[in-house]
Amino acid sequence: MQIVRTILWVLIFVGIALFSAINWKAVDVNLWGDFVVETKVPVLVIVSFLLGLVPMWLYHRGAKWSLNRRIASLENAVRSNALSSRHSAPPPSPASTAPAPPATDPAPTDDTLKPDSN
Repeated sequence: MQIVRTILWVLIFVGIALFSAINWKAVDVNLWGDFVVETKVPVLVIVSFLLGLVPMWLYHRGAKWSLNRRIASLENAVRSNALSSRHSAPPPSPASTAPAPPATDPAPTDDTLKPDSN
């Protein structure tokens, strides 16, 4: 997957370089009033692209950071819950609270599965 990402970045940079070489012309940008900036077309395009990309990228990173913190918190809660339930004694069941009947040996019965000892 890393090679695909590298090839993609190389293609993007080659495309930007070709665009810059072909469109390297000076343009006048009227910002406000009498304030005029003379700049090259590729600089103007790249700056405007970054003005749109950077805020959305920062928002994405913030949301990802927040969700990763929430996931880590939930994983820690599950881990803590599993450890505490493993080490605590189980609650007594209703059947075990009744007194146990006295242990007596039942009367010997004829076991048909054992071979005869003649």
